[in-house]
Amino acid sequence: QLQLVESGGGLVQPGGSLRLSCAASGLTLSYYAVAWFRQAPGKEREAVSCITSSGGHTNYEDSAKGRFTISRDNANNTVSLEMNSLKAEDAAVYYCAAAPYCLYDRMHYWGKGTLVTVSS
Repeated sequence: QLQLVESGGGLVQPGGSLRLSCAASGLTLSYYAVAWFRQAPGKEREAVSCITSSGGHTNYEDSAKGRFTISRDNANNTVSLEMNSLKAEDAAVYYCAAAPYCLYDRMHYWGKGTLVTVSS
């Protein structure tokens, strides 16, 4: 069964850091680009970042630039999102998704999300 599972969410204070992970089962993640999305309550889902299958290219949306870092460990079939200097507006459910390329509207597989809460 193809499955993406996110982990690492939680409660963090403004200015703090979290590291999210996306693990795959039934799917060789190294064959896919992996993207992170987020959805805050009452808002549409938005793309955050993407990394190509080889890890050779990354993309960050403006909200993530300079604060978030996406990386992958193909040997362990995981992709991570390191989030620093978190702000209240970063609070959301974060999802990872996989597709052949970093095309945000063409993701094939999705995880169920992990909740990030930013609050003092």
